[in-house]
Amino acid sequence: MSSNNTRINIDSHSRIVAEARHNREQEEKTYRARALKIYPWICGRCGREFSGKKLRELTVHHRDHNHDNNPPDGSNWELLCIYCHDNEHSRDEVADAYDGEASSGREPEQSSGYRPFADLENLLRNKK
Repeated sequence: MSSNNTRINIDSHSRIVAEARHNREQEEKTYRARALKIYPWICGRCGREFSGKKLRELTVHHRDHNHDNNPPDGSNWELLCIYCHDNEHSRDEVADAYDGEASSGREPEQSSGYRPFADLENLLRNKK
């Protein structure tokens, strides 16, 4: 393959990637702008209020985690600050990890064997 053909393929690839990024940014701006018009500028979890430059810390969370589901009434969205949004997604990851562990058929790990209240019932019975 000549260097000219390689250059054309790289340019074509770069153009396609740039166009896809641009389209995605436009789509995100659209539903973000709509969500900011519909909802008050308050995080739906922690209740922090946002305005001015801090407004960029308020994100749109898709309740069903489907970023293509953007109904006109905003019923799939909630505004979350960046911290609560990260927490929301990390909670799902942790839950998925536990579900995977439970369904893997592994035995639960044994405890150290120390049972501080093992004989408490007998002690209380003898006290009467």
